Amino acid sequence: MKILRLILGDQLNIQHSWFSEINYNHIYVMMEVRQETDYVHHHIQKVLGIFAAMRSFSETLTKMGHQVIYIKISDPKNEQEIPANLKFLANKFQCSKIEYMEPDEYRLDQQLKSLSNDMGIPSMVYSTEHFMTPRDGFNKVFGARKNFLMETFYRRMRKDFNILMDKDKPIGGVWNLDLENRKKLPPDLIIPEPLEFNIDVCDIYHEIISAGVDTIGKVDFRKFQWPINREQSLHLVDYFCENALKYFGTYQDALTEKSWSIFHARSSFSLNVKLISPLETVEKVINYWQDNRETISLNQVEGFVRQIIGWREYMRCLYWNQMPEFGHKNFFGHTRKLPSWFWTGQTKMKCLHHTISQSLEFAYAHHIQRLMITGNFMLLTGIHPDEADLWYLGIYIDAFEWVEITNTRGMSQYADGGLTATKPYISSASYIDKMGSYCKSCIYNKAAKTGNLSCPFNSLYWNFIDLNREKLISNPRMTMMYKVWDNIDKDKQVDTLKQAQHYLENLELL
Repeated sequence: MKILRLILGDQLNIQHSWFSEINYNHIYVMMEVRQETDYVHHHIQKVLGIFAAMRSFSETLTKMGHQVIYIKISDPKNEQEIPANLKFLANKFQCSKIEYMEPDEYRLDQQLKSLSNDMGIPSMVYSTEHFMTPRDGFNKVFGARKNFLMETFYRRMRKDFNILMDKDKPIGGVWNLDLENRKKLPPDLIIPEPLEFNIDVCDIYHEIISAGVDTIGKVDFRKFQWPINREQSLHLVDYFCENALKYFGTYQDALTEKSWSIFHARSSFSLNVKLISPLETVEKVINYWQDNRETISLNQVEGFVRQIIGWREYMRCLYWNQMPEFGHKNFFGHTRKLPSWFWTGQTKMKCLHHTISQSLEFAYAHHIQRLMITGNFMLLTGIHPDEADLWYLGIYIDAFEWVEITNTRGMSQYADGGLTATKPYISSASYIDKMGSYCKSCIYNKAAKTGNLSCPFNSLYWNFIDLNREKLISNPRMTMMYKVWDNIDKDKQVDTLKQAQHYLENLELL
């Protein structure tokens, strides 16, 4: 009897054990469905990238000799939902079983768990064989504890996988070199051009448009820049090593209008659709560093390793430990909707204009742009976490809920009340100016808290501090800010709060 094996669009792991041998009783199915294109307004580059990578993967499997059924978005018999398509195919081929890999998103996990009952045939689930930790990885590290710390998790990962270790000690004697990775870009530093693959995805683009899929953002569909297969993804990592690793760590937090990629690897899309694995990626980078230790310092490679085996794996374990409740957390009770210019970039605030415009053009912004520009503004203005989640999940090519919602609702918006982050990530204009050059060409005055052209971040920052005193005063990392606020002249406090209220009432005009 035939077995139907489902491969989701973010499960493109050609090294999976499923594909190690040819079995003519196994029918692999891949599908482009409106169920997945429509649950949020995705960036056109995200939809194109996933579809192009899926089609390339399907071709690879077919060339290897596997039986593959590929349902395009434009196929007339496409039911546009995963269960409906599976039911049709299972009946057509008289399949005795359906097999699938663990979905990375809770909603899909719940949907596929019901397959067996809904279809009347057994189903079996397999690991994706991608991540370095299982879904319940927190149990091993934290046991029954309810408080989690990424640094603890990260050190355990380094030990368990012998990464950047000298026996039982970290290479260099220090686990975390983040303090060395917070510098502003020097004006004369040469930034490498980003590697772009210039793939013609015209046919897929027109199929998406003809199907009526509603997307956001821009794309040059004759020169699609992102990798869509394993070879290109590995090439992108090599390019990062040879051209950007030397300065990555030091300037990973830097903000600039000179480059949309700076020294970042941009490997997250390839990782998140599983074209490459986290372990092979960090090993490739570490091996290059070991061969070039005279010119590349330890903080450059440690910063990269921490993002992947620390933060990325940590966020996935947090997701599966806390869902579905995590998706409803709203610690501050925020209710505002996003200003409409979050979908256009048409704001006078230079930092937000540039970050949003870049995101719409490239489906990409690095972590500080996401955290300390857009996320910072959302938190200070009391945007509902649902609004934040939908925006981040839609606009970035690497955004999948397991990694998006933990970063957005957790770290960025502090909606979980401190489960993910030890303090709210908020700042006034001073941090933004410290890390980049946005403020120099902005109409708003970075130094002013009040006045028509005072930087909105300044008064909104102190308004947030004042408004949330009861919730945050006991946080030891917030104590200093409350002391600073309490020492400000009372009249100046009143003026600052009035200025913040004016901005909150006129977000559309900023």
